[in-house]
Amino acid sequence: MEGMAAFSLVAQDPPPTPLVFSSPHSGRHYPAEMLAATAVDPEALRRSEDAFVDEMIAPTSARGAAVITARYGRAWMDLNREPWELDPAMFEGDLPLFARGRSARVAAGLGAIARVAAEGREIYARKLTFAEAQARVEGTHAPYHDALGRLLARARAAHGMAVLIDWHSMPEAAARTAVTPRHGKGCDIVLGDRFGASCTQKLTNLVERELEGMGYRVARNAPYAGGYTTEHYGRPASRTHALQIEISRALYLDEETLAPTEGLARLIADIGRLATVLAQSWPKLKPA
Repeated sequence: MEGMAAFSLVAQDPPPTPLVFSSPHSGRHYPAEMLAATAVDPEALRRSEDAFVDEMIAPTSARGAAVITARYGRAWMDLNREPWELDPAMFEGDLPLFARGRSARVAAGLGAIARVAAEGREIYARKLTFAEAQARVEGTHAPYHDALGRLLARARAAHGMAVLIDWHSMPEAAARTAVTPRHGKGCDIVLGDRFGASCTQKLTNLVERELEGMGYRVARNAPYAGGYTTEHYGRPASRTHALQIEISRALYLDEETLAPTEGLARLIADIGRLATVLAQSWPKLKPA
């Protein structure tokens, strides 16, 4: 496996706020060893990325957030999955018992190592080996989550709590399926808090109010309630609050060409405004 770092990180020490902003799916790098084994072109792999989300959240480091973003493409290793959530059908021989995924995501071809790309196309022209999967977990997934865990621990030590915002983008087709009480069918942004389990409702309410005030149609928990990151780290009782934010790609991207539109600049500015509010308001999130 190539030696490039698994993530990019911008953080101050000590952290000025408890905010940690992450983007696990915006990586753009696909190692040569992967491309040699694929049956699709790199353009098909790129369609699974949360394109440009890393650029959206990068400026928030100047507003007090620690920012961690993936460098490898999601199709190489999905950092928002349990690391051993693998599809046995993709591999030579039997996988270890701990690595035999049986989730709905694996069944759909979207485990920690994806089986399918855009439009359900099979990614690989051959079976993978468990050694290849293990190398991806140890070289990409483990370092990213080790760094993320340390950022959250530092935030708790400095401020008595950590606030993790996990940023994603979703296809416009998915955004159209959401239903919001105020706007009816369709949304711009989905907030996923595991139906209230991963963070205080004060956080979800604050983010929803701010985004609605900026003119976005905001839904909660459908079609996305939060993935591995939100579920794994969101422990309000242990002073770590995690919220997933999904942004419709129609707001900033031509989904055919993957080129950004003028909407990207607006989102960068609005996410910066939200970060400023969170940096100022986080003490209000603590229990009364």
